[in-house]
Amino acid sequence: MKIIGITGQTGAGKSVICEILTDRYGYYQLDADKVAKLVIDKDKRLLKRLAEIFGDDIILSDGSLDRRLLAERAFSSKENTERLDEAVYPAVAKQAEKIIKKKQDENYNGILLDAIGLFESSLDRLCDFTVAVTAPPETRRERIILRDGLTASQAQSRINAQKDESFFKENADLIIDNSGKESLDGLVQRILNYEKE
Repeated sequence: MKIIGITGQTGAGKSVICEILTDRYGYYQLDADKVAKLVIDKDKRLLKRLAEIFGDDIILSDGSLDRRLLAERAFSSKENTERLDEAVYPAVAKQAEKIIKKKQDENYNGILLDAIGLFESSLDRLCDFTVAVTAPPETRRERIILRDGLTASQAQSRINAQKDESFFKENADLIIDNSGKESLDGLVQRILNYEKE
């Protein structure tokens, strides 16, 4: 079964591309952000480690994670984002591998591994090929504000805390420009027709 890695900066439009591939073409989407949430909720040692890095007050009185406060601190700088990634990625990668093994036995046309940190977590090694979805910073900022209910300043902080677009272009096998110049259907067809040399 084909495994396609989908990555790119926040707000580039990975989710829309994945949605079309799942709804119309029978792919299973493995969302690394959802896996990370699941892993953090279940792994008390990881939660403790995050509190050591970002402050005990990210843990609420009921023992759960204050996700908004963690995001505020983790995305305040590239260094903090890297610290979050280093703590979370090993557990996410392990869980993602388990899910992929299970889903390969199910009736899907392929698996989409949707992960901003696809290369940093080494999950790209599981993929037949990788796709970077890109869009201009202004477009991404607008999408983040609408999607997450953030202020322009908060959205810009998230953009600034991530790797530059050049990182994704240098590492991915296929680059998809989701700025609106090409239809979403056209972009999806490029992915479906791609063959890695």
